Amino acid sequence: MEYTASLVKLHIDETLKEKRADALLRGVPVADDETLQFLLVTLAMSKPLRILEIGTAVGLSGVAMLQACPNATLTTIELEEDRYIEAKNNFAQFGVDNRVRAYLGDAGEILAMMDGEYDFVFLDGPKAQYEKYLFDLKRLMKKGATLFADDVLLFGWVSGEEETPQKRRSIVEKIRSYLSVITGDTDFVTSVVNVGDGVALSVYKGK
Repeated sequence: MEYTASLVKLHIDETLKEKRADALLRGVPVADDETLQFLLVTLAMSKPLRILEIGTAVGLSGVAMLQACPNATLTTIELEEDRYIEAKNNFAQFGVDNRVRAYLGDAGEILAMMDGEYDFVFLDGPKAQYEKYLFDLKRLMKKGATLFADDVLLFGWVSGEEETPQKRRSIVEKIRSYLSVITGDTDFVTSVVNVGDGVALSVYKGK
Protein backbone atom coordinates (compact mmCIF):
# COMPACT_ATOMS: atom_id res chain seq x y z
CA MET A 1 0.00 0.00 0.00
CA GLU A 2 1.37 3.39 -0.95
CA TYR A 3 1.81 5.78 1.94
CA THR A 4 -0.11 9.04 1.78
CA ALA A 5 -0.33 12.01 4.10
CA SER A 6 -4.03 11.22 4.60
CA LEU A 7 -3.02 8.22 6.70
CA VAL A 8 -1.46 10.46 9.34
CA LYS A 9 -3.42 10.31 12.61
CA LEU A 10 -2.34 13.09 14.92
CA HIS A 11 -2.54 12.13 18.57
CA ILE A 12 -2.97 15.57 20.10
CA ASP A 13 -5.81 16.84 22.25
CA GLU A 14 -9.03 18.04 20.63
CA THR A 15 -8.69 21.64 21.76
CA LEU A 16 -5.28 21.86 20.11
CA LYS A 17 -6.70 20.32 16.92
CA GLU A 18 -9.44 22.97 16.87
CA LYS A 19 -6.92 25.76 17.44
CA ARG A 20 -4.75 24.46 14.59
CA ALA A 21 -7.73 24.28 12.23
CA ASP A 22 -8.71 27.87 13.09
CA ALA A 23 -5.15 29.09 12.59
CA LEU A 24 -4.96 27.44 9.17
CA LEU A 25 -8.22 29.10 8.14
CA ARG A 26 -6.72 32.46 9.11
CA GLY A 27 -3.59 31.82 7.07
CA VAL A 28 -1.30 31.40 10.06
CA PRO A 29 1.77 29.31 9.07
CA VAL A 30 1.30 26.33 11.37
CA ALA A 31 2.93 22.99 10.60
CA ASP A 32 0.74 20.63 8.57
CA ASP A 33 -0.39 17.34 10.14
CA GLU A 34 2.25 15.24 8.39
CA THR A 35 5.09 17.51 9.49
CA LEU A 36 3.80 17.81 13.05
CA GLN A 37 3.46 14.04 13.32
CA PHE A 38 7.06 13.58 12.13
CA LEU A 39 8.17 16.27 14.58
CA LEU A 40 6.44 14.47 17.45
CA VAL A 41 7.96 11.13 16.43
CA THR A 42 11.41 12.74 16.36
CA LEU A 43 10.82 14.23 19.80
CA ALA A 44 9.70 10.85 21.15
CA MET A 45 13.01 9.35 20.00
CA SER A 46 15.27 12.17 21.16
CA LYS A 47 13.49 12.98 24.47
CA PRO A 48 14.86 16.54 24.73
CA LEU A 49 14.83 18.59 27.92
CA ARG A 50 15.65 21.99 26.36
CA ILE A 51 13.93 22.89 23.08
CA LEU A 52 14.67 25.97 20.96
CA GLU A 53 12.11 27.08 18.37
CA ILE A 54 12.68 29.69 15.67
CA GLY A 55 9.29 30.89 14.46
CA THR A 56 6.70 30.69 17.24
CA ALA A 57 3.76 31.71 15.04
CA VAL A 58 0.80 31.46 17.46
CA GLY A 59 2.47 28.87 19.68
CA LEU A 60 0.57 25.75 18.64
CA SER A 61 3.59 23.70 17.56
CA GLY A 62 5.25 24.79 20.80
CA VAL A 63 2.26 23.55 22.80
CA ALA A 64 2.32 20.23 20.95
CA MET A 65 6.05 19.81 21.64
CA LEU A 66 5.65 20.56 25.33
CA GLN A 67 2.69 18.21 25.64
CA ALA A 68 4.79 15.50 24.00
CA CYS A 69 7.77 16.26 26.28
CA PRO A 70 6.35 16.91 29.76
CA ASN A 71 9.80 17.41 31.30
CA ALA A 72 11.03 19.85 28.66
CA THR A 73 11.25 23.63 28.55
CA LEU A 74 10.86 25.73 25.41
CA THR A 75 12.64 28.87 24.29
CA THR A 76 10.86 30.35 21.27
CA ILE A 77 11.36 33.42 19.06
CA GLU A 78 8.75 35.26 16.97
CA LEU A 79 9.15 38.39 14.84
CA GLU A 80 5.51 39.49 14.51
CA GLU A 81 3.98 41.07 17.62
CA ASP A 82 0.37 39.99 16.98
CA ARG A 83 1.41 36.35 16.70
CA TYR A 84 3.69 36.65 19.72
CA ILE A 85 0.81 37.95 21.86
CA GLU A 86 -1.54 35.21 20.63
CA ALA A 87 1.14 32.60 21.32
CA LYS A 88 1.56 33.84 24.89
CA ASN A 89 -2.20 33.48 25.39
CA ASN A 90 -2.16 29.97 23.94
CA PHE A 91 0.71 28.89 26.18
CA ALA A 92 -1.29 30.11 29.18
CA GLN A 93 -4.52 28.46 27.99
CA PHE A 94 -2.83 25.08 27.65
CA GLY A 95 -1.07 25.43 30.98
CA VAL A 96 2.50 25.30 29.66
CA ASP A 97 3.45 28.97 30.06
CA ASN A 98 5.59 28.17 33.11
CA ARG A 99 7.83 26.10 30.82
CA VAL A 100 8.16 28.72 28.05
CA ARG A 101 10.55 31.62 27.52
CA ALA A 102 9.19 33.59 24.57
CA TYR A 103 11.10 36.33 22.77
CA LEU A 104 9.71 38.97 20.41
CA GLY A 105 12.14 40.16 17.77
CA ASP A 106 14.53 39.21 14.99
CA ALA A 107 15.83 35.68 15.55
CA GLY A 108 19.26 36.49 14.13
CA GLU A 109 19.78 39.27 16.66
CA ILE A 110 18.34 37.31 19.60
CA LEU A 111 20.29 34.12 18.87
CA ALA A 112 23.53 36.09 18.84
CA MET A 113 22.86 37.22 22.43
CA MET A 114 21.82 33.81 23.77
CA ASP A 115 23.87 31.24 25.62
CA GLY A 116 23.25 27.81 27.09
CA GLU A 117 22.88 24.41 25.45
CA TYR A 118 19.81 23.01 23.71
CA ASP A 119 19.23 19.41 22.74
CA PHE A 120 16.50 20.04 20.14
CA VAL A 121 16.00 22.89 17.66
CA PHE A 122 12.82 23.36 15.61
CA LEU A 123 13.76 25.73 12.79
CA ASP A 124 10.56 27.09 11.24
CA GLY A 125 11.15 30.82 10.88
CA PRO A 126 12.02 32.88 7.77
CA LYS A 127 13.36 30.32 5.29
CA ALA A 128 15.79 32.74 3.65
CA GLN A 129 17.58 33.14 7.00
CA TYR A 130 18.22 29.46 7.81
CA GLU A 131 21.87 29.56 6.79
CA LYS A 132 22.39 32.85 8.65
CA TYR A 133 21.10 31.25 11.87
CA LEU A 134 23.32 28.19 11.60
CA PHE A 135 26.46 29.70 13.17
CA ASP A 136 24.67 30.54 16.42
CA LEU A 137 22.57 27.38 16.39
CA LYS A 138 25.75 25.29 16.36
CA ARG A 139 27.08 27.30 19.26
CA LEU A 140 23.86 26.70 21.21
CA MET A 141 23.47 22.98 20.45
CA LYS A 142 24.90 20.33 22.71
CA LYS A 143 26.56 17.22 21.31
CA GLY A 144 23.91 14.82 20.04
CA ALA A 145 21.29 17.57 19.63
CA THR A 146 18.76 17.40 16.81
CA LEU A 147 18.09 20.20 14.32
CA PHE A 148 14.70 19.89 12.61
CA ALA A 149 14.48 22.41 9.74
CA ASP A 150 11.05 22.65 8.13
CA ASP A 151 9.92 23.61 4.61
CA VAL A 152 13.25 22.92 2.92
CA LEU A 153 11.74 21.60 -0.33
CA LEU A 154 9.19 24.43 -0.65
CA PHE A 155 6.47 23.12 -2.96
CA GLY A 156 9.00 21.10 -4.96
CA TRP A 157 10.80 24.25 -6.09
CA VAL A 158 14.01 23.52 -4.19
CA SER A 159 14.30 19.97 -5.52
CA GLY A 160 13.46 21.09 -9.06
CA GLU A 161 10.33 18.92 -9.24
CA GLU A 162 8.29 22.07 -9.87
CA GLU A 163 9.32 25.19 -11.73
CA THR A 164 10.15 28.05 -9.38
CA PRO A 165 8.13 31.27 -9.91
CA GLN A 166 10.34 34.24 -10.76
CA LYS A 167 9.55 36.07 -7.50
CA ARG A 168 10.50 33.00 -5.43
CA ARG A 169 13.87 32.27 -7.00
CA SER A 170 15.85 34.19 -4.38
CA ILE A 171 14.40 32.29 -1.43
CA VAL A 172 14.80 28.97 -3.27
CA GLU A 173 18.50 29.68 -3.85
CA LYS A 174 18.95 30.54 -0.17
CA ILE A 175 17.31 27.30 0.94
CA ARG A 176 19.46 25.35 -1.50
CA SER A 177 22.51 27.09 -0.03
CA TYR A 178 21.41 26.09 3.49
CA LEU A 179 20.99 22.48 2.41
CA SER A 180 24.41 22.51 0.73
CA VAL A 181 26.04 23.90 3.87
CA ILE A 182 24.29 21.64 6.39
CA THR A 183 24.79 18.44 4.38
CA GLY A 184 28.44 19.33 3.77
CA ASP A 185 29.18 20.19 7.40
CA THR A 186 31.05 17.28 8.99
CA ASP A 187 29.88 18.41 12.44
CA PHE A 188 26.41 17.18 11.45
CA VAL A 189 24.88 14.05 9.99
CA THR A 190 21.88 15.15 7.91
CA SER A 191 19.05 13.61 5.95
CA VAL A 192 16.53 15.52 3.84
CA VAL A 193 13.14 13.84 4.16
CA ASN A 194 10.16 14.31 1.84
CA VAL A 195 7.68 14.89 4.66
CA GLY A 196 5.18 17.74 4.45
CA ASP A 197 7.00 20.48 2.55
CA GLY A 198 10.39 18.91 3.22
CA VAL A 199 12.40 18.46 6.43
CA ALA A 200 16.18 18.54 6.87
CA LEU A 201 16.90 16.45 9.96
CA SER A 202 20.41 16.97 11.34
CA VAL A 203 22.15 15.50 14.37
CA TYR A 204 25.02 17.53 15.80
CA LYS A 205 28.08 15.35 16.37
CA GLY A 206 30.00 18.13 18.12
CA LYS A 207 33.15 19.88 17.06
